[in-house]
Amino acid sequence: MSSRRPALGFIFVTLALDILGIGLIVPILPKLIEQYQGGDVTTASTTYGLLHSTYALMQFLFAPLIGSLSDRFGRRPVILISLFGSGLDYLLIAYAPNLTWFVVGRIIAGITGANFAAGTAYIADISPPEKRAANFGLIGAAFGIGFIIGPALGGWLGDYGLKVPFLAAGALTLVNWLYGVFVLPESLAPENKRTFSWAKSNPVGSLMALRRFPSVLGLITTSFLFTLGHQVYPAIWVLYTSYRYGWDTKATGLSLAFVGVMAAIVQGGLARVIVDRLGEVKTALIGLALGTVMYVCYGLATEGWMIYACILVGSLSGVAGPAVQGLMSRSVPDDQQGGLQGSLTSLASVAGIVGPPMCTGLFGYFVSKEAPVHLPGVAFFASAVLTTFALFLAFRALRGVTPHFVPARESSPTPSSH
Repeated sequence: MSSRRPALGFIFVTLALDILGIGLIVPILPKLIEQYQGGDVTTASTTYGLLHSTYALMQFLFAPLIGSLSDRFGRRPVILISLFGSGLDYLLIAYAPNLTWFVVGRIIAGITGANFAAGTAYIADISPPEKRAANFGLIGAAFGIGFIIGPALGGWLGDYGLKVPFLAAGALTLVNWLYGVFVLPESLAPENKRTFSWAKSNPVGSLMALRRFPSVLGLITTSFLFTLGHQVYPAIWVLYTSYRYGWDTKATGLSLAFVGVMAAIVQGGLARVIVDRLGEVKTALIGLALGTVMYVCYGLATEGWMIYACILVGSLSGVAGPAVQGLMSRSVPDDQQGGLQGSLTSLASVAGIVGPPMCTGLFGYFVSKEAPVHLPGVAFFASAVLTTFALFLAFRALRGVTPHFVPARESSPTPSSH
């Protein structure tokens, strides 16, 4: 164990820089693929979709493995190896001579990108169980900051060449790696390390290992449905706002920046206050209920300015994610935090694979002439239904659960030998 004391600031900077690197390439990636495809937009769009699914598939497969490795060897080495791999991967993509090497780079990116399982487990390690929900909100804040600065900076750097943002992301990630080498201490106590098991290090096995914790399984389903509903944003936000309100790229970019600002404020600050006052159980249920209302409002909004009102109020639903994650985290032993976070990251990847085509398919059909009714907001209504189911499952799973801390090893069945 390093003599340096683990602190939230260390891992927050690591996560924020990691997300900033991802955000740098968001506005450039489709254009670079189009260049590899000889300027064919149709083929490039198909390839982009397949690469997106490949990236998510790699996270689905490898997040449980990375989470389990972090339970065995500690969070620090897993995070550092992943960061170093990500940095080299950005450089590989920047200098990829053809599309084949580009695809290899995106596969590696998906594998190393699964290090969020170790990052969230790190937060669980250094947070008192009753504070985990509030501290998990820092992940949302890191996303908000990264996706406010990253895409804007990436778009500006892209004017100097499509590969420049990848070089910048690679350099930033390697600087982040160096920061981790010299500053980031280990968070997992030696007594909480467990024997590595291949049977628990795959998507199915990691979920089966949680069967001993029934409330966790119910909340995992809640988390999956909530995340699946959330896929409506990356899937159709640009399509929906340009179709219904006539927004151009600048208007869309401003709205996304506002989303990022609100995410940083709510999950980085307000989540702590709300959880402290209401407890994790009430915070989770209220956040899910607000999410349902928010999606309905997006689907019904007839004027562009209404979207900003929806963002302002609906962003409060963001407290649901950290609260649910905190409840799950304190319900499993300390030596299985990495496995739990790996399972959550893996399921989030499934949502990322399934959600976008579901949302775009609904939107495309209900704005077409073949649709029985013209309903451009239908994908948001579908997300509202999914979040309603998530709320119902959360209510069932949390019945009788005290909002106060109960030590995980006392409240959960004794782990079997590993």
